[in-house]
Amino acid sequence: MTRIVVFGSGGRAGGSAVAEARGRGHDVTALVRSAGDVTDPGAVQAGARGHDVAIAAVYDGSRDPAEFFPAAATGLIEGLARAGVRRLVWVGLASLLPDADGVPLMDTAGYPQDYRSFFLAHRAALDAIRASGLDWVAVSPSGDFDHGGAPVGGYQLAPGDADARITYADHAVAILDEAERAEARRAHVGVIGQAGRTTPVS
Repeated sequence: MTRIVVFGSGGRAGGSAVAEARGRGHDVTALVRSAGDVTDPGAVQAGARGHDVAIAAVYDGSRDPAEFFPAAATGLIEGLARAGVRRLVWVGLASLLPDADGVPLMDTAGYPQDYRSFFLAHRAALDAIRASGLDWVAVSPSGDFDHGGAPVGGYQLAPGDADARITYADHAVAILDEAERAEARRAHVGVIGQAGRTTPVS
């Protein structure tokens, strides 16, 4: 049994990760924003103390993303270090993933640019995590979440692909595999739904 703290458990990605972790028999602490401000290192330390792994699926729509995401990264980096938690599984953003040609999705022809400032805020957070001493992995859909579809029962690793989809439940399987096994280290990986597969392939 692994002791896991989930920051952002009130959202769909975080809530799905909590459900998957509990279904696997782990000891889970589910924290919502009111119970643990991820931008506050002290709150992160308090919430993470005594755990083996932290999962972060965080977003605060009331705050400027350009301020929130880097602050969240800093809060996690400092707070987890104080709590002695080294493994962080970060729910990433597909727009930052390279496609099959190595080009970040957000820079490919035809990719929607309406939320580019949001993408860049997420990238700033990921850059801070990348520069930290944490044992981290970012796991994102290769394209987007399938918001209304049924889970297919598994996933596989895939490069960025704007047309790819994965359900929250199948994404949670990937998140928990990384929390348990730590097969990807200091990397951003993309996942797509694949029936019957519950372990990653390259």
